[in-house]
Amino acid sequence: MVTAVLAAPRLFSIVVEGMQHPNPLIRMRCADAVEKITRQHPEYLLPYKRQLIHQIAQVEQQEVRWHVAQLFSRLPLSRTERRQVQAVLLGFLSDESQIVKTFTMQALADIAEQDPELRRPIIQRLEKLTHLGSPAMQSRGRKLLTKLKAK
Repeated sequence: MVTAVLAAPRLFSIVVEGMQHPNPLIRMRCADAVEKITRQHPEYLLPYKRQLIHQIAQVEQQEVRWHVAQLFSRLPLSRTERRQVQAVLLGFLSDESQIVKTFTMQALADIAEQDPELRRPIIQRLEKLTHLGSPAMQSRGRKLLTKLKAK
């Protein structure tokens, strides 16, 4: 799927739509493909920014959520959009999946780097998550906090 979209970018919209498909397997595979495609072409996400923030982020499937968290970091966000994304990500922190939480921590740190007003509350949240989280969350949290506090 990734190779096909990279060869024919017009297919990207179909893969994005698949992230909301009724079949969880299709949602999962499409979310994975969108994440892989946008590593090379983050600009492909721009026309889907609102849809990603307001619709796709509402999908409760963990595989979609962890990819959405990664995708948020690839989008240029306005001040208002950063706050909307922050709210979505804070909701992701109540997910049972440690992977979702770990990728959410990264996305929050990326937002904190872009927005000085959000830096302090995000650092405080990351400190709590680092202290209480899984080993993966603790490891990621230490790295993120070191980077954020150095700035």
